[in-house]
Amino acid sequence: MRLLYVLLAAITLATPVAAQQPLAISGAVAFEAKSLSAIDSRSAAHLLNPRARRDAPKVQFDKAWLRTQPFIEGGAEWRCLAEALYFEARGETIKGQFAVAEVILNRVESSSFPSTICAVINQGTGKRYQCQFTYTCDGRAEVISEPLAWEMVGKVARLSMAGAAGNLTDGAQFYHTQSVRPNWSRVFDHTATIGYHKFYRRG
Repeated sequence: MRLLYVLLAAITLATPVAAQQPLAISGAVAFEAKSLSAIDSRSAAHLLNPRARRDAPKVQFDKAWLRTQPFIEGGAEWRCLAEALYFEARGETIKGQFAVAEVILNRVESSSFPSTICAVINQGTGKRYQCQFTYTCDGRAEVISEPLAWEMVGKVARLSMAGAAGNLTDGAQFYHTQSVRPNWSRVFDHTATIGYHKFYRRG
């Protein structure tokens, strides 16, 4: 219900004053239902995006601090993000893990990519080595065998979805390890180097 209030508030702000006159209860419900149906899925996802929360703790990019945070499992979107961090960045610094999570969330918010975390991560999956995140199409089984690492990336995923880490990569939507130099890195704007990764956005 609280999420509905967020949407209704956004609708009210975007509605001309003349249309905000008092309505009968049945008419008001019908009006709001019609307005809600007019919001595209990406806009709705942005309005409901947990990254907009203001009650998230201030992140300290430190393993000792992260260990003090609660491990709270979430839904499918949380799990997709946690798995991506586990297979892509569990050996990274804590700040590096947050930066990788930020890239994924930046893609979700961009009209150039799918509008959910799971869809962004699995884009191209099924085409060997043609996917966006190598672990989803390298042909190897995805087995989580390090429970402590899983717990840590799960916390990073939750805090990232809550917007707790701020803007680390200056809007980056791409990254690569420092051991490689893909062709696209020559034409995209380099925005940050964090841990073992370099981050970019389209110029």
